[in-house]
Amino acid sequence: MLLLTLLIVALAVPAGLAVSPGFLGPARPPEPAAAGPWQQLPAALSAAGGGGNGGSMKPLSTTARVPDPAALAAQLDATLKADGAGSFTGVVQDAVTGEVLFDRAGDEVRAPASNLKLLTAAAALRTLGPDRRFSTRVVAGAVPGTVVLTGGGDVLLGTGDSAPDAVLGRAGLATLARSTVRALQQAGVSGPVSVLLDDALFSGPALSPAWSPEDVAAGEIAPIYPLALNSARFDPGTTSGPRPQDAAMTAAEAFTARLAEAGAAAGVAVAPGVARATATQKGPQKAPQGGPDVGGGPAGKILAEVESATVSQQVDLLMRTSDNYLTEVMGRMVAAASGKPASNDGAVAAVLQQLQELEIPSATLRAADLAGLTLDNQVSARQLSALVRAMTSGPDLRLRSALAGFPVAGLTGTLGSRYTDTSTARGAGLVRAKTGTLNTVIALSGYVVDADGRLLVFSFIGNGLTPGAAGNRAALDRTASVLAACGCR
Repeated sequence: MLLLTLLIVALAVPAGLAVSPGFLGPARPPEPAAAGPWQQLPAALSAAGGGGNGGSMKPLSTTARVPDPAALAAQLDATLKADGAGSFTGVVQDAVTGEVLFDRAGDEVRAPASNLKLLTAAAALRTLGPDRRFSTRVVAGAVPGTVVLTGGGDVLLGTGDSAPDAVLGRAGLATLARSTVRALQQAGVSGPVSVLLDDALFSGPALSPAWSPEDVAAGEIAPIYPLALNSARFDPGTTSGPRPQDAAMTAAEAFTARLAEAGAAAGVAVAPGVARATATQKGPQKAPQGGPDVGGGPAGKILAEVESATVSQQVDLLMRTSDNYLTEVMGRMVAAASGKPASNDGAVAAVLQQLQELEIPSATLRAADLAGLTLDNQVSARQLSALVRAMTSGPDLRLRSALAGFPVAGLTGTLGSRYTDTSTARGAGLVRAKTGTLNTVIALSGYVVDADGRLLVFSFIGNGLTPGAAGNRAALDRTASVLAACGCR
């Protein structure tokens, strides 16, 4: 019952925030400050869709009291302490005005771990757009009797039927295979048909030189390709352990098996095995004109395709689960859309360019990858806090799509198993934040509505910490819980 209650609150709070002046700026007459109805147990679920005032939650008010910086600092200084070696930096801002309410070495750049993913999330929503989808296609090859499986950036493919309501597995290889067989039948092709793989959308090394071989071997990351099953996992239900080292070929082999199954039922023979296509084997890529044709027809004609979940849905997934592989792929798609090489370096440059366009000072920022797997990344708490503020309250409404992806304390994603004791209970169901963890690094950046109804954004980064010291994570969670409970005066 406690989890159900927290879940209702977690769902209802964003419903109020979505229409609140705290997110969109003061667009209606100020309302009197309330005694925190957004933190009370709701009498009913919000209305479907969460819009307007149809639910039990009231909009936030821009007249809600702002925490007193001195009173807030006194509480945060008592909780934001390292367990052993190292130290924490941090920034807390009022989301509407940008006023800095807490600043502990906020401009000092540090390794942010997976908090770096916030940069890619913002860049993807701005460059690609929340509603963009990626296509995985089968096109007619230049060599008679060949079809080319072409990666278009979807690494969340499933092996079965397409699942329109899913994110992981929204596009299914079984569906793609059946559509391909129908196109071959219409073209009068009975086979044997050979499958070629085109995964040339990305360029440069498939592994960043900044990644340690140990992390690759452990499955924290894998060589980056523009198509993969289950975000480069062997099984959709497994999120740890070794990954396929050639995710594109693994997906192509699974597609060939599905094509053979569908072809056998329809009288179309499929040759075993897959090879990577050369430029001459692929032929020119063309938009479909007229009916499909394989063997003697124009090469590059699209025979079948399936589409991914939207960029907004994928950003939600990478934020909630801190998916390293999906983040790196999304960065390369940002680079391609920006006219830059779809490589590690091109992706980093494209993402940092978006930060500059958001007018977030970034001269001191350094990025070696986008997933945050290396200590070479250097970002300040102020830069991360400013980025979260752009998502909650900035003028670019495309960034609002990132908000739902922030894990909810005690309920979802990487915060699902945290905020479970008395010292952090005040933040459960209320704090929404991106986590970050490396051996000597821990970070937390996000947003929360305090007890007076003020929307606050924050970022805390610990570096040089004692590996495995449990008190560091607890310190971050207690600190964020202070913000949730704050009526700091």
